[in-house]
Amino acid sequence: MSKNKSNSFAKNVLMLMVAQLVIKLLGLVYRLAITNIHGFGDLGNGYYSAGYQVYAVLLVLSSQGIPGAVSKLVSERTALGEYNNAHRVFKISLVVFGAIGLACSLLLYFGADVIAGNIMHVPPVAYVLRVLAPAIFFVCVSAVIRGYFAGLGTMGASSISQSLEQFFNCVLTILFVYATIGRDAYIMAAAGNVSTTLAVLISFSYLIHYYRKYIGEYRMKSDDAVKTDRKSNRRMAKLIFWTAIPLTIGSVISVVTAFIDTVTVSNCIQIAFKGILGSKQALEEEAMRATGILSKVDTLTNLPLAVNLSFYSALIPEITSLLTKKDYRQAAEKISMSVTVSMLIIIPCAVGFTVLADPILRLLYPNAPDGALVFQLSAVTMILVAVNHTLQGSLFGLGRMYTPAVALLTGAVVKIVLNLILISNPKIGMYGAPISSFVCQLIAFIIIYVTLKKSITIRMNKRKCIAVPVISGGVMGAVILIAYRLLSGVLGNAVTTLLCILLGAIIYAWMILVLKMFTKDELMNIPMGGKIYAVAHKLGIYKE
Repeated sequence: MSKNKSNSFAKNVLMLMVAQLVIKLLGLVYRLAITNIHGFGDLGNGYYSAGYQVYAVLLVLSSQGIPGAVSKLVSERTALGEYNNAHRVFKISLVVFGAIGLACSLLLYFGADVIAGNIMHVPPVAYVLRVLAPAIFFVCVSAVIRGYFAGLGTMGASSISQSLEQFFNCVLTILFVYATIGRDAYIMAAAGNVSTTLAVLISFSYLIHYYRKYIGEYRMKSDDAVKTDRKSNRRMAKLIFWTAIPLTIGSVISVVTAFIDTVTVSNCIQIAFKGILGSKQALEEEAMRATGILSKVDTLTNLPLAVNLSFYSALIPEITSLLTKKDYRQAAEKISMSVTVSMLIIIPCAVGFTVLADPILRLLYPNAPDGALVFQLSAVTMILVAVNHTLQGSLFGLGRMYTPAVALLTGAVVKIVLNLILISNPKIGMYGAPISSFVCQLIAFIIIYVTLKKSITIRMNKRKCIAVPVISGGVMGAVILIAYRLLSGVLGNAVTTLLCILLGAIIYAWMILVLKMFTKDELMNIPMGGKIYAVAHKLGIYKE
């Protein structure tokens, strides 16, 4: 039974990992394509990202806490066999969050000029905001459906719908930006963001189809009584709302850090270069160029972070279900395993990005290759972000709903202060943003980790969690650095960079196996572990 549960959790994590990887790869593809289009570049990327970050904050306010809240409440009820009550959570959530999503859509559409002109001081961003506004309502309703099926124990609705959405977003963004070549950069950026709204509508349509097709399987299990009077419905609506608030706050603060960069960079760069660049237009374009570089780097660092987020999404309903059944030992094991695998994933990515920052940017953005130092600084911060994601999911599942929000809020306040000080200094400029992000995430990590240790007994294996990934990553980094310097003069940047990435992956995997990070039993319990063990056994790494 325990093995089946473990396999189910691993299957859900793998499903989410694949989906998130596909989503971020597609996101990377279209951002690469449009950034390299003539007339778009870092400036167009700045307009695109500045508008999108404002949209992202409202999107998180209206929808980001929903999947976690709904999945938590649904998983609590399904763990007790109360499938009718679980469906009641779903129906009331649709009403509550549909109304919130509609309000946020209207706010963004009619407040676009005020936000762009009075807060960001870049009026053309209003075009981007208006085309994104309708998407918020449909994302909000879609999030309820995804959270419902996550609580029922399947991640199919989330993984497929999000992959579908990103596929159409990728294709349509490239088409729409190409269609506006020759226009101003902000018009091209607005055209690219029209695709986001259309892709959300397509994803929403798929979720409606998914719900109608599979809901019968779960409703057949229902035999529990359900209260349907107005008073009990209001109590349920309040429970859903108050469960979503801490999840939303934590998610908002995560997104707000990017929004803080967008606003502070836009304003502080203009302050820093006021005596250097003469005209207002030149200052605005320099601010958007810096914003574009930061966004370009975020697109790359978000790729491994998206894979890691699968643990965050899967941990909340999993740990909630285990604690409902008072299985504390299994819950602690899930948390420990998730942190270990997070480190296993994120360390080689951080090392690779640091060592190959400039070659990667020149490979991917030949028309806009600036930003290597920003990339390196962000790669270091990425480690803390990944660990924080996993620990947040653990705390939410444990019922410590407000701790991640408090931790991230504390870090965000420090980040605002540091951004204002550092970015306004022309000698530091946009590099102040990744520096302050590191401090923000470090503060959040300390608060979250201390709280988690007090909440549940976790026996972290420091060798597996820290020593092996760090040693393996260090060896990998040294090898690919030497290889790049030896080969780049002969093979050129593009070929050498790709070869070094492949070589790095092989070296890292080899080191993990040689250092025996996983026992045979542990390998057999992870997806494709049997095949990995068979290869390692043939190579003589595992003798038994």
